[in-house]
Amino acid sequence: MKTAVVIGAGFGGLALAIRLQAAGVATTVLEARDRPGGRAYVWHREGHVFDAGPTVVTDPECLAQLWRLTGHDMAQDVTLLPVMPFYRLNWPDGTNFDYSNDDASLLAEIAKLDPGDVEGYRKFLDYSAGVYREGYQKLGHVAFLDFKSMLKAAPSLAQYQAWRSVYSVVSGFVKNEKLRQALSFHTLLVGGNPMSTSSIYALIHKLEKDGGVWFAKGGTNALITGMVHHFERLGGTLRLGDPVSAIETLGDKVTAVSTVNGFRIETDAVASNADLVHTYGTLIQGHPRGASQAGKLMHKKWSPSLFVVHFGVKGNWQGIPHHMILFGPRYQGLLKDIYEHGILPEDFSLYLHHPTVTDPSLAPEGHSTFYALAPVPHLGRLPINWDEFGPRFAERILAEVEHRLIPDLKSRITVQFHYTPKDFQQDLGAFNGNAFSLEPLLTQSAFFRAHNRDDIISNLYFVGAGTHPGAGIPGVVGSARATADLMLTGIR
Repeated sequence: MKTAVVIGAGFGGLALAIRLQAAGVATTVLEARDRPGGRAYVWHREGHVFDAGPTVVTDPECLAQLWRLTGHDMAQDVTLLPVMPFYRLNWPDGTNFDYSNDDASLLAEIAKLDPGDVEGYRKFLDYSAGVYREGYQKLGHVAFLDFKSMLKAAPSLAQYQAWRSVYSVVSGFVKNEKLRQALSFHTLLVGGNPMSTSSIYALIHKLEKDGGVWFAKGGTNALITGMVHHFERLGGTLRLGDPVSAIETLGDKVTAVSTVNGFRIETDAVASNADLVHTYGTLIQGHPRGASQAGKLMHKKWSPSLFVVHFGVKGNWQGIPHHMILFGPRYQGLLKDIYEHGILPEDFSLYLHHPTVTDPSLAPEGHSTFYALAPVPHLGRLPINWDEFGPRFAERILAEVEHRLIPDLKSRITVQFHYTPKDFQQDLGAFNGNAFSLEPLLTQSAFFRAHNRDDIISNLYFVGAGTHPGAGIPGVVGSARATADLMLTGIR
């Protein structure tokens, strides 16, 4: 029987491992941390369940496929709960905008902002449907290994003016500034600046409209648990708490993988769901490709990091929906500070996650679970001491939530902790503490992103946010499909 090793038990790594195991390849997943999930880690504290993220599940069909490969049903292991509205967007002047795929409700929300933009929105939806078809349905699970494959896709990309930014394209359809923000903020959920991320990412609107927004009962990590159950049901092996120390090579081939705790496994192929720079620069041994490629990757543009405050609160807050975006007084200027200048400004925009409004089991009775997330520059742009600054920044964020939503918040908090760029770097090996791998620019997409199979080491593969098509659950699950197709062809 052919064998494979997958490094990292994030969504991408597990999705790939399931595909390989389902195809009859004996697959071992090696995970450094004590729990599977990668960025979808979880903490249990004082009766609360705190998801590290991601928390927005879109295109559940791409996940269900992983079970159907072997005639199983995802519902055996995972219960997905609908989230409605998808997001409530809130601005400092008190304006709220409930974003959903209910046509009548969404058009009414748009008309409240500007009746003149309703027709423009309909045209944007047509555009979003086009890029969804070309960029996601046709290309979202296809590997780009050579420039020729990129040239084949070029006409479709040109048709939709992929060189323009999402914000630029949205602005061509609607005039109201709040609506422009409402239709462009999604790229931030995959690490992209709406002002510079390719307009192809406008497909997210159609993706959500068709597939809805969901949340896994028990938290996002419960979805990871379900994937692990399915993988092990198929005969796969998961090894936790044992970081990989070396990917061993002989000539232009991987021969084995060894770990910090002395475990060593010979294998026919290796796929890494770990950070790209960490994999090339630290793990690959005995081959010049490692240091060479790590050096090139370091000079690319990396997504920002995140600062996340997790907190448990006395009381049930049914009036606060599952997902909120609390926009700050600036949009374009704030994004420029974070992405270009590496500044941590006084103002910020926040993503507020309130899972207990959907699943009360994630907190003790009479309590609620929240997190508030702020995009921040990665450590390469802003090398501050987060151990010192983190507590102060957390208090600023909580003060904003208190001011905008819960007047007596601080007196109600029963448990609180935060996660910083330094934690992304230490816990996940993320280069400069980035949160979403390579920034999703047109010049870092498809062929220009990390290849799903290395160009030199023929049985070394990659999966996850750093590969095509990019970050987000549908993106990394799509990358797993592309990588699995390559591996199954290469191994046999």
